[in-house]
Amino acid sequence: MTFLVIGTIGLVVLVVSLVAGDFFDGALDALAGDVFSSAVIGAVVAATGFGGATAQALGAPTAVSIPIGLVAGGVFGWFAYWLTRLIRSGGSDDTLTTEDALGRPGRVVTGIPAEGFGVVNILVGGHTLRLNARADQPLDAGTEVHVTSVLSPTAVTVAPVWTPLP
Repeated sequence: MTFLVIGTIGLVVLVVSLVAGDFFDGALDALAGDVFSSAVIGAVVAATGFGGATAQALGAPTAVSIPIGLVAGGVFGWFAYWLTRLIRSGGSDDTLTTEDALGRPGRVVTGIPAEGFGVVNILVGGHTLRLNARADQPLDAGTEVHVTSVLSPTAVTVAPVWTPLP
């Protein structure tokens, strides 16, 4: 009975997150991206509960049902994570604008001088946007950057991606 309650709670969390959106949005930003979204957490809890309940219904003792439920939760959690990333990073038929590049990573194509513009490539929904770019510091071609603001329909400001020293 306990496993069914756990599974039902997870299913409710999953359905609410699919209907109303991610209700953990912003609360778990310090953790790794989509891994801790409400859809993934709901899938893990639901599969753990229903996996354990299924094992018990087949005659397994609680000591065996718990690991079976946890494995089922891990498998369904990974699938929900994969599916969430696939949906969020998928392309669309909408016309891309410079606003779509905001916050996205990219790479400098033509070096950006201290007081001028260079060129960057930004990948948005499977399409590459080539935009003029300005930065607070000179950046060489090949530097990984992210878009910090939009200056015009054809220009953005960028900042280098911070990489920790080894």
